[in-house]
Amino acid sequence: MAITKARYGQMPDGQDITVFTMSNPSGVCARVINYGAILISLETPDRHGAVADIVLGYDSLDGWLRNEPYLGATIGRHGNRIARGRFRLNDVEYQLATNNGPNHLHGGLRGFDKVIWTAVIHETKTDNNVIFSYVSPDGEENYPGTLSVSVTYTLTNTNELKITYQAETDKTTIINLTNHSYFNLAGQGNGDILSHLLAINADQFLPTDETAIPLAEPASVAGTPFDFRQSKPIGRDIEADHQQLAFGKGYDHCFILNKTSDELSLAARAEETSSGRIMEVYTTEPGVQLYTGNYLDGTITGKAAKVYRIRNGFCLETQHFPDSPNRPDFPSTILNPGDTFSSTTVYKFMAK
Repeated sequence: MAITKARYGQMPDGQDITVFTMSNPSGVCARVINYGAILISLETPDRHGAVADIVLGYDSLDGWLRNEPYLGATIGRHGNRIARGRFRLNDVEYQLATNNGPNHLHGGLRGFDKVIWTAVIHETKTDNNVIFSYVSPDGEENYPGTLSVSVTYTLTNTNELKITYQAETDKTTIINLTNHSYFNLAGQGNGDILSHLLAINADQFLPTDETAIPLAEPASVAGTPFDFRQSKPIGRDIEADHQQLAFGKGYDHCFILNKTSDELSLAARAEETSSGRIMEVYTTEPGVQLYTGNYLDGTITGKAAKVYRIRNGFCLETQHFPDSPNRPDFPSTILNPGDTFSSTTVYKFMAK
């Protein structure tokens, strides 16, 4: 196991940004930066041992500073959408930025993906850790409470990339953290992901209105294009005549995972048959948002001069449900003083 750090670039105000490189004997290599606690690259071997970077991204800091699609980013304080940017806590109504049509998205105008985190390296014989920490002041993006957050990236010698989140607050607030990496198991920039085989451990999903806010009730995936209970190509049903696919221009929906506790459990499995690469996703979270890169439009030039077009990557964002602060029937995203928010997601890689 090995871990190194190096200067990656400089912010407009002169602050240096550091890249941390974690690698293991199997050829897996993950790189993260302290700007946005972003996963900027993730190299894994195929069935022949050839290594490729399987996450979309940029070659330099300048790209990450313009990162509108949130490639690889840590998302917070509250991932996904909040209707009209409004929620009520303890009889106080809060108005957040509406940065996604009429709704609030991914923490607002300057979410956790756009701040500089403090980073510490921790190494053991079996794991490499980079621990990012950030203190979000009371009122940042109009969220209540001073929130102390840590995000730990761990690479194991069993080819697992583990992301652990923890947070505490001095005032009742809301929190929903996730990672927004776009995966292409054939290698970043190597075409679309429609032939990837995907299984999601969910009997239900959350239908939405045209602005991606969940409707009143969850729906069964049975008999719909949203049935991933058995592995199938992502593209098999993506063009089906279905109102939900029309709203999202493809998949951009939260699946309710089949679980009764917050224990770490299998959420999804993706396979790319030409390379043999397989990714399994485990999480303590109750949901996973499948997003199929529907708004990648060819205007982004990524790593190695690759142009990112529609459906050139897919996201599996482990999280609580969209608009949870306004839905008492959903698992709560409220964090109270004295309590600790804790969440873990594991991406496990193999090839066959």
